[in-house]
Amino acid sequence: MMKRATMGTFSPKASKSYKIRSISLPTRSHPSTHKIEEELNKLRAWEASSSSLKVETICSGLSGLGELYKCIEDLLKLPLTQQALSQHQHEKWVIELFDGPVRYVDICGNTRDAILLMKSSMQELQSALRRRNVADLDIESNVTTYICFRRKMKKESTKSLLALKQMDSVTGSPPPLDLANHLSAVIRVLREASLITSSIFYSLLLFLSAALSKPKPNRWSFVSKLMQKGALLSNNQEEKTNELERVDAILSNLLLKNSSKDVEAEKIQSAQKRLESLDAGIEGLENGLECLFRHLINARVSFLNILSS
Repeated sequence: MMKRATMGTFSPKASKSYKIRSISLPTRSHPSTHKIEEELNKLRAWEASSSSLKVETICSGLSGLGELYKCIEDLLKLPLTQQALSQHQHEKWVIELFDGPVRYVDICGNTRDAILLMKSSMQELQSALRRRNVADLDIESNVTTYICFRRKMKKESTKSLLALKQMDSVTGSPPPLDLANHLSAVIRVLREASLITSSIFYSLLLFLSAALSKPKPNRWSFVSKLMQKGALLSNNQEEKTNELERVDAILSNLLLKNSSKDVEAEKIQSAQKRLESLDAGIEGLENGLECLFRHLINARVSFLNILSS
């Protein structure tokens, strides 16, 4: 059983403790379960090699997760699988096994929707930067809107992290020991898929819940706090921050006034570059979540068909 991080603080280091157990399938496993194990092995390698919560790394994990659930779809469509599971459909351990994709559908859908909203705000801010200079209120207004979406995303991501922790704290009922080889293999790969899914969602949600200061009555308290920490990140600090935090820092610098026109132009250019980089990463997350969402929905439908047969 994997150990989960406590919910006191959502640290990027926490996700690295979620190592996935190796599984041992029957010698003559079905090709579908063998294919799933191959995808699981790829995701284990991804987890072992990912040392930071960067958007490119998380996109890769989501892509692999989409391939995994595509294989699970094929497994659940097999008459052999459907027959084996339907014979035990009323047992608690089967129902618990089916609950996983249902819960992940909600987390996946909610996260995708939050990302879409923030992406729209980012694009409006980019448009304002292209049209205006830093003294325009239009830029301040769009920065305010972006910060509001960042705050909302952090809140939703934290709620999803709590929901994920509650899911992981539930100990599943053990299946009987005398199951047929194929059914035993199906159970093992589905449980392993649930573990790696939880691990990757943890990484994603930790990324999206990057540190954000609490607001004061002052409209620009968030920006002021960032300024107190230093408007620009050093190279060493930048290596330790993710793309969301880098944009926060450059926006705080953008709103510092009394600079020369050349400096202001340079700040706008720097902000545009950071936002373009983040926009590309957010689009990758959006695409990965959309693909995964479809496969999770299909897996849920297959589960429901088996339970209702």
